[in-house]
Amino acid sequence: MAWPLTPPLLLLGCILASTCSARDRTDLLNVCMDAKHHKTEPGPEDKLHDQCSPWKKNACCSVNTSQEAHKDVSYLYRFNWDHCGPMAPTCKRHFIQDTCLYECSPNLGPWIQQVDQSWRKERILNVPLCREDCESWWEDCRTSYTCKSNWHTGWNWTSGSNQCPVKAACRPFNFYFPTPAALCNEIWSHSYEVSNYSQGSGRCIQMWFDPEQGNPNEEVARFYAEAMNGAVLRGAWPLLLGLTLMLLLLLG
Repeated sequence: MAWPLTPPLLLLGCILASTCSARDRTDLLNVCMDAKHHKTEPGPEDKLHDQCSPWKKNACCSVNTSQEAHKDVSYLYRFNWDHCGPMAPTCKRHFIQDTCLYECSPNLGPWIQQVDQSWRKERILNVPLCREDCESWWEDCRTSYTCKSNWHTGWNWTSGSNQCPVKAACRPFNFYFPTPAALCNEIWSHSYEVSNYSQGSGRCIQMWFDPEQGNPNEEVARFYAEAMNGAVLRGAWPLLLGLTLMLLLLLG
């Protein structure tokens, strides 16, 4: 005789399914975002261009995307780095590396969030960026100019590429970004969150790394994925225990 599925039993089944799913989650590791130029799955690429080349053994970007990442006003997003005059090359290389990380890395799964945007269905949020990466980015951009602190929104796109909004004054970077944390946390709507950890710690994502030494971000993604899955399991146990006791009383 089959037992009827009472509401508590159904709820217990749902909780068990969710916790098992959390324990076995592989969607946080070695994945690509569902976004405008990302591949469906990561894989090797023969000739990723210049600053994107560290990811060629396992990349979410194509060769064409890696080439476009190095161009001013490329077809990727029609974004003009020189919106307040020529950006210093030492500054621009950080934005190119930032683009390569975003487009190519298969190690951002723990920070991927769903979004409802016309050009992407997923984004990254609060990726713990290594302290040195953020500090050198800020230091190398101090002499360049911009007119906004959040580069995701608020631009004038009437020319086909981003221009400063009316009455937005071009000022040195450190006017809009007075600290390294202000730059890294705010420029892309908290896609990054500057970490207190340093490169090589296994606890922060590196924008820059030597591919001959392996990709350090694999270990970082694995650490945070395991921590997130463990938190889900720990949070579910009190509810599981309560439901189990309720079922024992109902079936006793």
